Amino acid sequence: MNNLIIKEAKIINDGKIFEADLIVENGFITKVDTNLPNLNNYKEINALGKYLIPGIIDDQVHFRDPGMNHKANIYTESKAAIAGGVTSFMDMPNTIPNSLTLDILEEKYNNASINSLANYSFYMGTSNDNVDEVIGLDPKSICGIKIFMGSSTGNMLVDNEKTLERFFAESPVLVAIHSEEEYVIKSNLKKFIEKYGEDIPLSAHPEIRNEESCLKCTERAVGIANKTNGRLHILHLTTEDELKYFRNDIPIEEKRITSEICAHHLYFDSNDYEQYGSLIKCNPAIKGPRHKKALFDAMLDGRLDIIATDHAPHTWAEKNNNKYMQTPAGVPLVQHSLNIMLEFYHQGRISLEKIIQKMCHDPARLFQVEKRGYIKEGFFADFALLDLDTEWEVNKFNIHYKCAWSPFEGHKFKGIITDTFVNGHHAYRNGAFNESEKGSRLSFLR
Repeated sequence: MNNLIIKEAKIINDGKIFEADLIVENGFITKVDTNLPNLNNYKEINALGKYLIPGIIDDQVHFRDPGMNHKANIYTESKAAIAGGVTSFMDMPNTIPNSLTLDILEEKYNNASINSLANYSFYMGTSNDNVDEVIGLDPKSICGIKIFMGSSTGNMLVDNEKTLERFFAESPVLVAIHSEEEYVIKSNLKKFIEKYGEDIPLSAHPEIRNEESCLKCTERAVGIANKTNGRLHILHLTTEDELKYFRNDIPIEEKRITSEICAHHLYFDSNDYEQYGSLIKCNPAIKGPRHKKALFDAMLDGRLDIIATDHAPHTWAEKNNNKYMQTPAGVPLVQHSLNIMLEFYHQGRISLEKIIQKMCHDPARLFQVEKRGYIKEGFFADFALLDLDTEWEVNKFNIHYKCAWSPFEGHKFKGIITDTFVNGHHAYRNGAFNESEKGSRLSFLR
């Protein structure tokens, strides 16, 4: 029945930190108040000295399932997610097969219902040929659609202008895009091949997938969204140049164009290729220091709406080389995104309240997720306990990704998730997992 009472927690919620107790009944938060009495037959957890945070909602992950299970799968990556306090994820459609039909999408949901320890939703992919099926999807049960406007995987390139406009104008859910123009990238790559042959340095990645490739695609997408009054969400912003398209003077619910920043684009910059090499190669590329600073400032002031990961694992064998053309793009991050942001907190650069806003509250508001993202009576009991002061080191024994590596291996973080609850189920505690219950399909108030 998942009935429990949590005592003496420091709750971070809705811009405040306050000490209170919390009661969970049948998977929902039923009471948040001080000095609540002990209850018979309720599991009691003393949270004295710990912070209780809403479960993180990550709106962009690649769990590689189905079709690339040698890299990752729903079970392993959802396990890593809850170890990091992430209780809900939204997975991308560039799996094998691509999620271009509702039947394929439902197969992914069925798989998650059996294997996911966290709550889940899946984007539907788009092509030049499936616009009618997309328009017919249920907006209450699917997080969004993903459009590859310039660069694509499989059959998901949408390069027909009229089809693009139909997606923006008629989609019943938000349109999420990866904003890079492939023709710019190909032109840049050709120049580097002519100069270096097969020995292109990894530090050239932000010059090949440069600011121009991002800006041109964002300009085009914003133009279509404005023309059609479409609901556009631009994933993983990486440049200062694109920030002019985003507002911070209206509530997130009123925005027609929203944005996401990923934790690794706040943490790394182009100077880090020398140390990390292929391990931080990702698309869009990690760029120069001026972009990192501008993106951080825009995240703080509300131009960038939410923080996510773009979790994209590859095997160690695939990533552990320094051949630019042979190294796949993508970084495993879903277990450590909160730790990255806590490092900024300990540096005095961001408040705990702002972290929770950007990783929990605002993803729920932006996607209209039903009854999640907050510590509130009547909401699902998705939350985690945080020991803010414990220092720990990332190593092979505590990495839960199937790929079994992280660019943060050997790095010491301060602050650790000790417990994670998914729909009231105590799914994770101090490195141990209780897999007796699975996560639930997210629903949306649309």
